[in-house]
Amino acid sequence: MAGRMERDSLFDDGRFVSVVACIVAIVVILVGGHLYGRYLANKDLGGRDAAIEQLQAESQQQKRNIDQKSAQLTQMQAQLDKTNALLEAIMPTKDTYNIMPNQTLIVADGRVTVGLIGSPGNEGILLNVNGKQQAAAAGQVIAAGSDASANCQVAVQSFDMFKAVLTATCAGAKRQ
Repeated sequence: MAGRMERDSLFDDGRFVSVVACIVAIVVILVGGHLYGRYLANKDLGGRDAAIEQLQAESQQQKRNIDQKSAQLTQMQAQLDKTNALLEAIMPTKDTYNIMPNQTLIVADGRVTVGLIGSPGNEGILLNVNGKQQAAAAGQVIAAGSDASANCQVAVQSFDMFKAVLTATCAGAKRQ
């Protein structure tokens, strides 16, 4: 009977019930906390997924912009190369000029006017330098100052039947 009394006393005091109630409360709190944590985690993931989608869309737009800019840059570089080739055909290097038959150029910082009269011949060319016609051969240097203070020279580098290559330089006071 002593064992039975202890049992009765355990249920009578309410200790067993309060221990079970505490254990049930702890389990309910743990399960509720776990479920609430999962809810918060899913809520945050939804915002993260939306942010990732937005960033991917922006990234794709930026890639398209970069591709367009790259295509424009390539096109502009091709135009620049073509323009430089044309400029090189007219003026290969500093103070060097390609002149075509019956063409006139202003050279040497605007101090000398040179024109090729007709097509070049086998032995020489006919130049109009500052209004004076002169026959010249390859390697010949022609004095061509527009005034006494400018010491200008036009040299014939080479010629063929389609063009003549000339250099024009001035050593003296510059125009003002």
